[in-house]
Amino acid sequence: MRSLRILRWLPFVVMLGVVLTDLLAGENLVFLPLLTLGPAFASVSGGVRRTAAVGAVGLALCVLMAVYNDLLFTFENNLTVVSIVGVTAASMLASRLRLRRERELASVRQVAEAAQRVLLRPVPRRAGDLQVALSYTSAAAEAQIGGDLYEIVTTPHGVRLLIGDVQGKGLAAVETAAWVLGAFREAAYDEADPADIGERLEASLARHLGGEQFVTAIVAEIHETEMTLVNFGHPAPLLIRADGTLSTAEPPDPGLPLGLGALESAAVKTHRVPFGSGDRILFFTDGVIEARNGRGEFYPLEARAWLLRRDDPQAGLDALRADLVQHTGGPLLDDAAMLLLHRPAE
Repeated sequence: MRSLRILRWLPFVVMLGVVLTDLLAGENLVFLPLLTLGPAFASVSGGVRRTAAVGAVGLALCVLMAVYNDLLFTFENNLTVVSIVGVTAASMLASRLRLRRERELASVRQVAEAAQRVLLRPVPRRAGDLQVALSYTSAAAEAQIGGDLYEIVTTPHGVRLLIGDVQGKGLAAVETAAWVLGAFREAAYDEADPADIGERLEASLARHLGGEQFVTAIVAEIHETEMTLVNFGHPAPLLIRADGTLSTAEPPDPGLPLGLGALESAAVKTHRVPFGSGDRILFFTDGVIEARNGRGEFYPLEARAWLLRRDDPQAGLDALRADLVQHTGGPLLDDAAMLLLHRPAE
């Protein structure tokens, strides 16, 4: 907001500076052509009418200073007047094009937000006896959605979740994410075994993906004291015990990413990890652990896991996301999704 106010006043400050400089320089040096900076700067933040008004002020100052310096009808002053008029016209056109672009961008953002609400629905803050927190950061800042996906549902079989990362970026990745989420939302209620959910996802993607496209993913089912995981080549979640100890839920037999099932005939394998009272587990995509700082160092997720031990899981996850952005020192180069589950101590 402060920078916007500065930009709005900048054209007048610049033109006032030109006038004062011209007065102090005397009659030998004329700085009036620099008045064209006024409408040029006005087009950066102002509308067409404001830019025209700034140009008119610049033209008026030019005429007054020409009278003061006795240069009103000289060739140099006439050239300055033409320059101010020409730059003002060009600035008005630039301002109009900028405003059109801003309106188009606002429309794209609205469409993207609507698509995000349909594709990546807000997760519930509670699922069964679990507290749930979510953080999603898209590398495509203007679109707000990308190739990372997540879902958590409460079914007759228990709480089930999906987190995944589509290979590639752009609209193709978003379309693939939609296929995966649609298949999961249907299979999560129909299939009794999490491994069968994975088989359904693989069958769905086999019909839609082409070439060497794939999706890394984890399907999880949470029970009273443990959870069942099916890992399709995805980074293993980080388990935070009630006593603060950390471990990664690495699968004993990692599966291939979804979409590459034809390369391996073995059935999908599940594995179980303890998940009791007071425990937390963080599911994430590779955009988190592959985020680099200016020195090329990866984000040290395990070293920052203490941020997640706040009473409110969402506050802890927000703190971790802020630390991640601070680590990179700027926008993330890849989408980053994080899903934190907490089973409150009894």
